[in-house]
Amino acid sequence: MKIRLLALAATLLLLPGLTAAAQSSTWTIDPNHSQAGFAIRHGGVSNVHGTISKISGTVVWDEKDVSKDSVVADLDTTTIDTTVTARDNHLKSPDFFNVAQFPTMHFQSTSVKRVDGKLKVIGDLTLTGITKSVTLDVDGPVAPQKGGHGGLVSGFSASTTIHRADFSFGQKFNAILGDDVKITLDLEIGQK
Repeated sequence: MKIRLLALAATLLLLPGLTAAAQSSTWTIDPNHSQAGFAIRHGGVSNVHGTISKISGTVVWDEKDVSKDSVVADLDTTTIDTTVTARDNHLKSPDFFNVAQFPTMHFQSTSVKRVDGKLKVIGDLTLTGITKSVTLDVDGPVAPQKGGHGGLVSGFSASTTIHRADFSFGQKFNAILGDDVKITLDLEIGQK
């Protein structure tokens, strides 16, 4: 009888830990329903927009404790599209993304926090072999719902602004390109 009571007490003591562990869940970025956008000032007179259409990665999401959240994402720079083929080819060259040597941009979060009701994801962005800390301002995530393939889906948008000079990116073109590049991410994530 004593052994049963001890086992029951141990189980009850472990339950809060098991419940806390169950609060974190891992989600996969859906590359078919996710996209990155970017915009940069050109010649001081207009904004040029483009997209990167292939994103992969994972999101660890804890609904109770955002400090346990994390994001890892890879953006396939070979999928750059600005709707102008010559410009796309130039952006893929060593003058900019150098996709032959660096076919992906990589983001790895280092912390997540809630500020004024919104999430901020701080992490390391690696672009053309240079890594700098950036902060993503997040809109969402939306409440999980049942997706078309039977699992749960959710989504969120995030944005940040990087400085080209920080990444030694497109330095030959400082006279005609703005230094600030706005990046937006629209991600759908799924859990099965």
